[in-house]
Amino acid sequence: SRSCGLHTSLSRSSCASEFYDAEEGQHGEDDEEFEEDAEGRRSRNVMRASRTKAINNISNASAEDACSAGGGASAGGGRAPSECSSEAEASSEDETVSSQQSDMADSEYNNMNDVVANEERVGATLTGRRSKLPAPRPSTEGLSLWNLLTKNIGKDLSQVSMPVALNEPLNMLQRMCEELEYSELLDKAAQLDDPLERMVYVSAFAVSAYGSAHLRAGSKPFNPLLGETYEAIREDRGFRFISEQVSHHPPVSVCHASSKNFVFWQDTRIKTKFWGKSMEFQPLGSVYLKLERPDSTGKDFYKWNKVTTCVHNLFGGTRWVDQYGELTIYNQLYTCKITFVRASYWSAKKYECHGTITDNRDHKVVGNLFGKWNEGLYTGVAPSARCIWRPGSMPPDYELYYGFTRFAIELNELEPDAVNYLPCTDTRFRPDQRLLEEGKLEEAERIKSQLEQSQRERRKAKESQGITYQPRWFRKTFTEDGEETWEFKHEYWNVRKNPGFVNLNLEPLW
Repeated sequence: SRSCGLHTSLSRSSCASEFYDAEEGQHGEDDEEFEEDAEGRRSRNVMRASRTKAINNISNASAEDACSAGGGASAGGGRAPSECSSEAEASSEDETVSSQQSDMADSEYNNMNDVVANEERVGATLTGRRSKLPAPRPSTEGLSLWNLLTKNIGKDLSQVSMPVALNEPLNMLQRMCEELEYSELLDKAAQLDDPLERMVYVSAFAVSAYGSAHLRAGSKPFNPLLGETYEAIREDRGFRFISEQVSHHPPVSVCHASSKNFVFWQDTRIKTKFWGKSMEFQPLGSVYLKLERPDSTGKDFYKWNKVTTCVHNLFGGTRWVDQYGELTIYNQLYTCKITFVRASYWSAKKYECHGTITDNRDHKVVGNLFGKWNEGLYTGVAPSARCIWRPGSMPPDYELYYGFTRFAIELNELEPDAVNYLPCTDTRFRPDQRLLEEGKLEEAERIKSQLEQSQRERRKAKESQGITYQPRWFRKTFTEDGEETWEFKHEYWNVRKNPGFVNLNLEPLW
């Protein structure tokens, strides 16, 4: 059989022992469950299990301390170690939202963040994964974008090749996985009986996808090559994730993630426009979620859009990121509309968002949300507003490492035996992105140009033969209202288990 890249000279060993593989049910995502192959588990998972136990011990102690300080443990006793009730403590109701937020207690989900700072107590990173990139971001001094961008003012830049110095060592497929950094919000929502509270936590999850965007103003993700894939199996978070680049013109990235509590999928296309001093990223496509009900009677369905991202001060001053637009989450019972407020040059206020939840039956407002998308989201009225989400603490020297969160640092980690179980199309094997991660800027630029040229040649060859590219793991379909979307074929995880990707005839991408 033909394989590619690092796979060429390696035979496949059993990888079922390395991860929680899952069988695909006959009804797709409704039957998906994680199944652990206990017989074949090896030392890496044993190590991670021991670290997880240590994490839980530390987290339980931390949560007890935090709850004691904040007024006692929550009712029910069944919450995750990092959960703890919080009450806002603003000095007066007429203070600004920013002041109210700064006085509020930590989110229910971020006592773990205090534990992360003490990761040395368990001998390594809390997840058993790396805690730092191999090299800091290379200097971009002397890089001029003026000539490149001024030729394309007002145009879609998604088809324009950018210098690798503008990239971060992640791509769009991994960025979609990064949106699951706070997946515990969905786990919490799945435990709740009240559909209104479920919408509150789903809304917080949707906002959390922007939590670290303000730290990433200096770089952009790589554009995936057609056919490129990325998988993530997160035993520590209870989900598995697969994404694929299904179209090049226009560029379309799609993903599917599943756990015992939810199924999450999306398709996205980014239109990029340059407006002289700023660059605007307009996402097209939708995000979908099916959330388990606690009584196991089925799933609730949610759908939402994304807002516009804009990077300011491209050529002078300090670059900063703004998000603006209306994010609308649709559900059978409720609709949540969250406005990301566009910052103005004559106001110091930035990053603000606010929203309302409306009952679809009588169209009355039944809930509210407010906060800053980079600081936290709250519901209720100050001073008794409740903090639903707050972003985690950042790793040391994050400014030198692309502004990556701890979760982002882990996404491109390549384990020594990965060639045995990952397809050769997986982003972790992409050489230009790996070289940038290692700080080798010139080599990364050279390889990036070669990969882009090879992609153009593959496309021309297929066109000359009248061959239409067909994605391997997703298929194009349409929703009931005629909206184009991409459906997961539910084949990836079965093929991963048997016969294994090394035994597939995959087209080389690099």
